[in-house]
Amino acid sequence: MSTISPISNSANYGGYSVNNTGGSGIARNPGESDVKSPGRKSSPAECETCKNRKYQDGSDEMVSFKSATHISPQSAATAVRSHEQEHVSNAYKKAAKNNGKVISANVSIHTSVCPECGRSYVSGGTTSTQIKYYNEDNPYQKDLKAADSIKYQGMNINMAV
Repeated sequence: MSTISPISNSANYGGYSVNNTGGSGIARNPGESDVKSPGRKSSPAECETCKNRKYQDGSDEMVSFKSATHISPQSAATAVRSHEQEHVSNAYKKAAKNNGKVISANVSIHTSVCPECGRSYVSGGTTSTQIKYYNEDNPYQKDLKAADSIKYQGMNINMAV
């Protein structure tokens, strides 16, 4: 299983960074709403947490996001989906190389709510794959192949009358 998730350089609350700078009124995230929701420290336009959020892959595969990288909240969903698709592609390559078959590949995209501004954001993703490998040297596999060939013989018949 492989994952990508936000990391922090300062205080860590559930995988994302929180830098308490207060409501300075400076637009750190241009184009975002400058309306501060009740009970929140800042508006999405001023949110230091969203500005400094970085994502990093935690798997042992060679994929993107091996080093911490900032992704804007607007493009995080696309970047995380693309990254998780790399894991799916790697599973198919690994299966093809080692005489296997991908039985299932499931991708989950996770969302969270920023504690500072209240904005929903993509907080990471998880890919789970199952690969079935065929062992031709296994005597049980050989018997299964022989039984299957007997069972399926004659199921497709071309008859000319």
